[in-house]
Amino acid sequence: MGPLKGIKVIDMTTVLMGPYATQMLGDYGADVIKVESLEGDVTRLIGPMRHAGMGPVFLNTNRSKRSICLDLKKPAGREAVLRLLKDADVLVYNVRPQAMARLQLGYDVVSAINPRLVYAGVFGFGQDGPYAAKPAYDDLIQGATALPALMAQTGDGVPRYVPNALVDRIVGLTAVGAICASLVHRDRTGRGQRLDIPMFETMAGFVMGDHMGGLTYEPPLDKGGYARHLSRDRRPYKTSDGYLSVIVYNDKQWENFFKATARDDLRADPKFATFAGRAANIDVVYAELARIFETRPTAEWIDLLTKADVPVMPMHDLQGVLHDEHLEATKFFPVVTHPTEGPIRSMKVTASWSETEAEPVRLAPRLNEHGAEILGEIGYSPGEIAAMVRDGVTRSVPE
Repeated sequence: MGPLKGIKVIDMTTVLMGPYATQMLGDYGADVIKVESLEGDVTRLIGPMRHAGMGPVFLNTNRSKRSICLDLKKPAGREAVLRLLKDADVLVYNVRPQAMARLQLGYDVVSAINPRLVYAGVFGFGQDGPYAAKPAYDDLIQGATALPALMAQTGDGVPRYVPNALVDRIVGLTAVGAICASLVHRDRTGRGQRLDIPMFETMAGFVMGDHMGGLTYEPPLDKGGYARHLSRDRRPYKTSDGYLSVIVYNDKQWENFFKATARDDLRADPKFATFAGRAANIDVVYAELARIFETRPTAEWIDLLTKADVPVMPMHDLQGVLHDEHLEATKFFPVVTHPTEGPIRSMKVTASWSETEAEPVRLAPRLNEHGAEILGEIGYSPGEIAAMVRDGVTRSVPE
């Protein structure tokens, strides 16, 4: 009974960005119908798996959905999608708009059938610039929005991508907010609309929001960049037996830190005594903190800083995250039983509501698991569905 119960979403996305967004809509209660090619979403093939086509990337970005596969290049496949869209609330796609036009599924066609539809595209670039038709992937957009350059500046000088599909997930989150806002507008006016969520522009704003700096002004006051984020010493601190994540940020936290560590000498140093002094000498501050934290073991620091109300967290690896005491207490990683994959580790819906609590309604589907069910809902008879299987428009439902 999530907040989006009653909303029907047609999900024509693949890989990560779009599926991450539509999974969230499904977790929030929408009926998400994932339209796949006859081969299925490529992420079905990524990572270790118990059964073909059910890899972990797919399992973790496609729960709360039903699956149907259709060959959209065949007229009967396109006709089935148009029937699905006739009473849908949202269409999400992540191919370039030019590809949707070639499939005769552009906004002009679809909105004529269903003027209440929110037609949401998540793709590379805004359609009014010279990159409009270019392909885009997470790595490309990271590079084009300066992230590898920033990694090089703060590291060993070698540009590197962030080891996470950062762009796909941030743009997916942006799409969820934009879709929900468009649904509010639709409910107020009765009209749907075309919605473009470009990766490049979204990430340019995300990165430059931190690092615009003096480039905010015209003429510029400096070359941009947020000094604290760009300090080479801004990293987990080495302790005598491991590493620790600590941030001593505001004046109160620094006062508590001075007391807890008996460092009255730093309290008297203008480089440490005020926010402005610390900001102007951030490399000196971080370097001194690094020397201090090497003097004690991790557990001792966590206890000392927690009692002093100085923000501190352990530095986990991937296995450590799974066994974090807070995440274990909140049951964030429940082990659930998938109908075909057996026990798998899932993740909770992170937002919570007092009136419309949301949780996954189903685990990730097998390819075309709900194909006959969905086609039946839009008026196809068993004989017509059998003919579509025979003609290669869809596949038979898996046993």
